[in-house]
Amino acid sequence: MENSNAKSLFEKRKKLVPNALGIFNPSTAVRASGAKIWDADGREFIDFAGGIGVMNAGHCPKPVVKAIQEQAARLIHSCFNVSLTENYLLLAEKLVSIFPHGEKGTKVLLTNSGAEAVENAIKIARMATGRQGILCFTGAFHGRTMMAMTLTAKVKNKTGCGPFAPEVYRLEYPYFYRYGGGMTEKNYLALQIRRLKDFFQYQAAPEHMAAVIVELVQGEGGFTVMPPEYLKALRQICDENGILLILDEVQSGWGRTGKWAAYQHFEGITPDLSTWAKSMGAGMPIGAVIGRAEIMDAAHPGTIGGTYPGNPVCCAAALANIQYMQDIDICKKGEAVGKIIRRRFEKMQKKCPAIGNVRGLGAMLAFELVKNGDPHQPDSDLANRLVQNCEKKGLIIISAGTFGNCIRVLSPLIIDKKTLERGLDILEETLLALV
Repeated sequence: MENSNAKSLFEKRKKLVPNALGIFNPSTAVRASGAKIWDADGREFIDFAGGIGVMNAGHCPKPVVKAIQEQAARLIHSCFNVSLTENYLLLAEKLVSIFPHGEKGTKVLLTNSGAEAVENAIKIARMATGRQGILCFTGAFHGRTMMAMTLTAKVKNKTGCGPFAPEVYRLEYPYFYRYGGGMTEKNYLALQIRRLKDFFQYQAAPEHMAAVIVELVQGEGGFTVMPPEYLKALRQICDENGILLILDEVQSGWGRTGKWAAYQHFEGITPDLSTWAKSMGAGMPIGAVIGRAEIMDAAHPGTIGGTYPGNPVCCAAALANIQYMQDIDICKKGEAVGKIIRRRFEKMQKKCPAIGNVRGLGAMLAFELVKNGDPHQPDSDLANRLVQNCEKKGLIIISAGTFGNCIRVLSPLIIDKKTLERGLDILEETLLALV
């Protein structure tokens, strides 16, 4: 990076931007198309980060670019609360058609981001139930605003920011690889379900709990997948006690797991409320809370809303993007990409003892790096060096996990097989060279 435009940008960043705004990958971006990015020095990169799960449909899809341009020429902003715009309603209608929440009607609140969607989902759940308690899980990441940060588990993401929101409780997410030592997976799962039920005896009475919020595939937590039996028990407990189930699909939605929503992999499961963002807007800042109509209507006047949610340009981008994803069958692409990555990761695991675990759902896949084959010795240093060295070879990739020792793939799902395989070649060659 000596005497380069990229180096100049990083030097300027150091002078102007708070140090706390972390760097996931030491790359820059000037333009992008499909599954590739070009940096400030004109270098071409294969993108395995996708803007952290935002570019499922690829960079700058033509229908989305056109929709943004046309809408920006007509109307950029009015504030939906002041002057109603049809784009908001069209997008809400589209979301309801894809993600119906129950048989009595579904309603949609648009937001600016995933964190804002989480904040509003919690507010709505508390108003709908008249209760305060919220249950979340270890490994969770729900955002960096105050309630979302409270729900987020990773200490690094919240150090020095308290006091946090009250009446939030946390249970261990079923994570057999790390915590199931000496047990069969079946016995470990039975233990976790028993602990779930015991929670309502030892920590908080069911009639005090408003909602449970959970990622079915944890994003920053390292792509750990919730076992179906555990989710079934969770849904049953919620139903029996009037507790709302909130599913956070911000990173797992829009074809990433091979379906529109991760919850669609789990038979008989429909959330009461769900949160969305990232690949919904193809890079434009937009999110949503989707929920059963009677729950959404329990919010008191003035408690939800804002200046920018449902911005006409963002809505136009989301509408065009969703239609484009439907036209190209994004879920089928996610399934196909996932199969290639999983096969490759499992072969890599046989060659490389540092890979302790391969996991995920569809194309939302990661491997966990450990020392001496021990799940209790996470190797975050190796993960960091792998990210840095892959960048030097033309691959953008990012880590994840509570201990920063997981390597995740969030490539655009429209990536062609040749480019995908080349990216996996770089990843494998780099890892084997390091170990």
